[in-house]
Amino acid sequence: MAKLIIYFSLSGNTKRAAQKIQVLTGADIVSLEPQVPYPVGYSNYVPVAQNEFEQRLHPEIKTMLPDLNKYDTIYLGYPTWNGRVPMIFYSLFDKYDFSNKTIVPFTTTGGSNVNESMPYVRELAATSKVTDGFRYNNNDTQLKEFIEQFD
Repeated sequence: MAKLIIYFSLSGNTKRAAQKIQVLTGADIVSLEPQVPYPVGYSNYVPVAQNEFEQRLHPEIKTMLPDLNKYDTIYLGYPTWNGRVPMIFYSLFDKYDFSNKTIVPFTTTGGSNVNESMPYVRELAATSKVTDGFRYNNNDTQLKEFIEQFD
């Protein structure tokens, strides 16, 4: 079965990690985009993200995914915000069925440990098999070692 990378990136860090994983795996890749774009610049989108967390808002997604029946492994890439998965992933899991998929989380973050966000990934993907997550910090050797577990 095929592999799919779904990532969300505002600063470009998670996008770069997703692209590196694509090179290593040959997986299909999809950028998760909100219907209403986030404001440009960290200091501008942080208050929007904080409001989403506080209000438990699930922002509408613009992205249409390919047929998930073709995939058994989904690489899920996100920036860790306040130790959490951005709320747009709640929208993704509301809209699409990830049952019986293997979810491989990867994150980019300034200082959070990947384990901080893992309870949220496991909550979202309750009907899936969730592997350990990986925090990409521009170490391509560590990324390659992590990805090789799933080949």
